[in-house]
Amino acid sequence: MITANQRSPITVALAKGALLKDSVRRFQAAGLDFSALLEEDNRLLMVPSRCGTARALLVRNADVPVYVAYGQAQLGVVGYDVLREHQLPVAQLVDLGFGGCRMAVAVKASSGYRRAADLPAHCRVASKFTRCAEAFFEQLDLPVELIHLTGSVELGPITGMSEAIVDLVATGRTLRDNGLVAIEDLFSSTARLIGHPLALRLDDGTLQGLVERVATAQRTATVPSR
Repeated sequence: MITANQRSPITVALAKGALLKDSVRRFQAAGLDFSALLEEDNRLLMVPSRCGTARALLVRNADVPVYVAYGQAQLGVVGYDVLREHQLPVAQLVDLGFGGCRMAVAVKASSGYRRAADLPAHCRVASKFTRCAEAFFEQLDLPVELIHLTGSVELGPITGMSEAIVDLVATGRTLRDNGLVAIEDLFSSTARLIGHPLALRLDDGTLQGLVERVATAQRTATVPSR
C-alpha cells in the first residue's frame, strides 16, 4: 500500500525472461544499477540498486502489473500484451521500444484460411490471451469457443483440439517449425514502463525524475548511429 510517507526506496518490478536484460540496461542508463539480477548465480528475488536508493523485484511478466497495481512497486516494466490482457489500473508512462512482437491469429498452413474472418463460426481457438482474443472476435462478429492454455498453444491446431490460436509472434520461427502460419494481427506489443497512479500523484519529484531519465535513455537508445 502506497502512503504519503512511503516514498523511499523506489521499488521497481522487472520481468524475468526476454525483457530483463534490456530493462536492466534502461534503468542503468537512468542511474539505477540492477545488474546483479543478470548474474548467473543470482537467486535473489529482490535486489537493491548498487547506489542503494532503489530496489528491484524479479517477477513473472504477467505479475508485473499486479505488483504495481497493488502498490508493492511504484514502477514496472512489462509487455503491452500483458497490459491489454489483464487490464489492471496502472499508468502507462513510456514505450521502451524493446521486446517487439505482435499478437496474431495463426492456423495450420494447410488449412486454407487466409484471414480470421474465414474461420467457421463456433470453431475452437486456443490462447493464453483469451481476453484479447475474445475482444478481437467480438469485433469481427464471429462467435468462437475459446480454450485457455498456459503452455504451447501451437499444439492446439496440431492435435486438432482447435482450429486456430491467438498468440504472440516475434520471428515466426516457432509457427513455421510446427506447420503453422499467422493470418492476421491483433496489435503490436513492446515493453512499457508503468507506474502506480497514487504513487505518482504523491510523488515529491523523485519518481518523475526517474521516469524522465528512463524516457531520455529510451530516446538515446533509439537514435540511429551515424
